[in-house]
Amino acid sequence: MSRQVVLDTETTGLEVGLGHRIIEIGCVEMVARRATGRVFHHYVNPERDIDAGAAAVHGITRAKLLGKPHFATLVDEFLAFIDGAQIIIHNAPFDLGFLDQELRLAALRNQTPQQRVQDHCTVLDTLVLARELHPGQRNSLDALCKRYSIDSSHRQYHGALLDARILADVYLAMTGGQSALALDEATRSAGLLAVTAPPVARSGGPLRVIEPSADECAAHDRLMAIVAKASGGRVVWPAEG
Repeated sequence: MSRQVVLDTETTGLEVGLGHRIIEIGCVEMVARRATGRVFHHYVNPERDIDAGAAAVHGITRAKLLGKPHFATLVDEFLAFIDGAQIIIHNAPFDLGFLDQELRLAALRNQTPQQRVQDHCTVLDTLVLARELHPGQRNSLDALCKRYSIDSSHRQYHGALLDARILADVYLAMTGGQSALALDEATRSAGLLAVTAPPVARSGGPLRVIEPSADECAAHDRLMAIVAKASGGRVVWPAEG
C-alpha cells in the first residue's frame, strides 16, 4: 500500500546558514490516503537561543525545551518513521535544509556516516503543487485552508504536529478530496444510507449531450496530470490513451 508521511518542523529562526536549529518535529502517517493514527512528534533541545520573531510565531521558549532530547538521540527513530515513504512538506526546501543539517550534526556527534532525508524517502512539496493548481494566487498554508474550507481556527500558534495534520487535510483536498469523509461501517449499520431523494420528473425528450471543447479537454488533461503527479498516479479517472 502507498505510504505517505506529512511533515512539519519549527525552528529557532529562519536561516539554517546562521546556525539555527530544529526545536519541534511533527509527522503524521497516511496509508492509502487515510490517517493511520501513527505520529512522530518530539520537541528538541536546540542548544541555542530562539529568535524573538520565531518565538512569536510558534510560542516555544528555550525554557520549555530544557531537558528535551537532542536530535542526535532521535535520529534513528525519525529515519525509521520516514523510511520508504513519500514525505509531504509545504515549502520543502526550508524543512529539508534544517533536517539535513540536523542529520549532519547528529552524524558528527554519534560518529556515524552522514545521511540525508532523501536517502530514505521521496518528497512532495505542496507549495509547488499549489502554485501549479493556483498560479498567481497566495498559496501559504493559511490561504490554502481558506480556499479548501479547512478549519484552522484552533491554530493560535504554529506547531509542527498541528500544522502537519492541517497540511494532510489540505493535501487530500488538493488531490481529490477527503477520503476520510467515507462513511464507516457503523454508519451503514445504523441505516443512514436508506434515505434517498425522490425521483426527478423530466420531459420525455432525449437528453441533450454537451461535448467539451478542445480547450476544455486540454485544461482537464493538464489538471489531471498535476493530480496524478501529486498522488503518485492514483487517480480515479485516468486519461484514456
